[in-house]
Amino acid sequence: MASNQKILSGNEAAVLGAKAAGADIMFGYPITPATEILEGWVKETLKDKSLKYLQTEDETSAGFAVIGSIAAGVKAFTATAGPGNVLMQDPISMAENLRLPFVGIIMQRGGPSTGTVNFSQQEVNLTAFGGNGDGLRIVYSASSIEDMYNLVIKAFNSAWKYRFPTFVLGDGYLGKMRTKVSILKPLKNIKSQPILKEQISPTYLRNCYSSEESFGKILNKNIMDWELNKNKIIESESYRVSDAEEVILAHGLVAAAAKEAVDQMRSENKRVGLFRPITLNPFDTRALRNLLNKVKVAHLFESSRNQFAHIVKYEAYGIKTPIIEHSKPAEGITAEEIVSAMERM
Repeated sequence: MASNQKILSGNEAAVLGAKAAGADIMFGYPITPATEILEGWVKETLKDKSLKYLQTEDETSAGFAVIGSIAAGVKAFTATAGPGNVLMQDPISMAENLRLPFVGIIMQRGGPSTGTVNFSQQEVNLTAFGGNGDGLRIVYSASSIEDMYNLVIKAFNSAWKYRFPTFVLGDGYLGKMRTKVSILKPLKNIKSQPILKEQISPTYLRNCYSSEESFGKILNKNIMDWELNKNKIIESESYRVSDAEEVILAHGLVAAAAKEAVDQMRSENKRVGLFRPITLNPFDTRALRNLLNKVKVAHLFESSRNQFAHIVKYEAYGIKTPIIEHSKPAEGITAEEIVSAMERM
């Protein structure tokens, strides 16, 4: 095995990605299937005394601790899942309001409530559009263990460059399974800077406004910044689509299964391709619409009840190509199931 390759789980890859991105401290509370990220980071602090961690009393506290560290210019992050993600919406909303580079790794589990501790894609809405008000969050969706490593690095860089809370979505299967991963050092990390700076006049971070007009100006500025920068952030993957008559729409680990399904159907001379959004927010709208205008039908697969479909159909509004939905809330989807479902249609 090459020197830059390791056998890793998705959670282990997330830890190494955070370290490679220059993270200094992790705050977290144990919750399956994200617990190993906290455990793995603790092990890294034993090897490198410059790294720190704190196990907080709950996920809300972990989120506010991340905010405190970021305000001091420290690259902090957290990881959670399911009910922990629900509890963290309060500090995440504050981070949105203050435009802080909050980084979170979300290992999705089945819900509502405690549900299951395994696989789902049911935390898309909560992660991308949760909280109260018109917040703005960058959300990446990993489809492999190597993705977890690379996208966690990218999440830190995007958060500190554009100053929007940034998240990487994984899941219980991705977090636990192990495979060979190529570990490459990032070319250049975005440096953190103190947000509460020592100067003659104090830094003024404001989270509460007395009038609609004054707050509206801040929100509109944030939205304008988002619109100006989103084309620099969006990412997607198109697989075997150049001559496709049908296309599969999927993200995360379901997209990995869909890629296998495409290869299987291609071996049977079926002209099928795959569109996989890497960023769920912001979304690569142009690539999606261009592709849908070229194919006869699209099949959308997700392990949730139309959370991904809501995003896709909003972004594809006005396109006449039919989009057929296939959903299995909180259950995995195999390549064989995808092939079978498309053959039945």
